[in-house]
Amino acid sequence: MSAASQADTVESRIRAALISAFAPTQLEIVNESELHAGHRGSPGTGDSHFRVRIVSQRFAGLPRVARHRLVNQAMAELIGKPIHALALTTRAPDESAG
Repeated sequence: MSAASQADTVESRIRAALISAFAPTQLEIVNESELHAGHRGSPGTGDSHFRVRIVSQRFAGLPRVARHRLVNQAMAELIGKPIHALALTTRAPDESAG
């Protein structure tokens, strides 16, 4: 499988898990793996580091830690392998983008 098709597969699995769990009004997934190639403890190549920005009503009234736990639970089968690092921005629809 080529790196490009593998990236699509991991990103599509992330997208599917988050859409299913949160019905987001906004969802942005950025593959940052190439920025981390060769770092100690990182797989080095492929699709292992992602940045996710998600807006969902499910986050309303929840503190950041609780939101991140929900996202980690929704993506449990992806955390660790293939995902090595996941940076999250989680917001409710009525929160500013700042």
